[in-house]
Amino acid sequence: MTSSSGVNGATGTHPTTTTPTTSSDPDLIREDIERTREDLAETVDALHAKLDVKSQAKAKAAQLKASATTDSGKPRPELVAAAVGAVLLTAGLIWWRRR
Repeated sequence: MTSSSGVNGATGTHPTTTTPTTSSDPDLIREDIERTREDLAETVDALHAKLDVKSQAKAKAAQLKASATTDSGKPRPELVAAAVGAVLLTAGLIWWRRR
């Protein structure tokens, strides 16, 4: 954004250009309105994606599942071994503390 005042549109210029938008030509005004609508739609879409916790959680779960499974969908052997080791360690500690 290259507005000279630092506030979008405060100087009468489009935020991405230095051409004044205060024109009496209806076609230029329509183009500026359409450009502003597109910019606003992009901003709203970006905010919606950022604030959509449910889709972010689903994406994170899919990412974790992909990293925990092989290409065939089976659990990665090293993770299975780690889980079995953790269960055995926990069971051993419980047994040792109860003795």
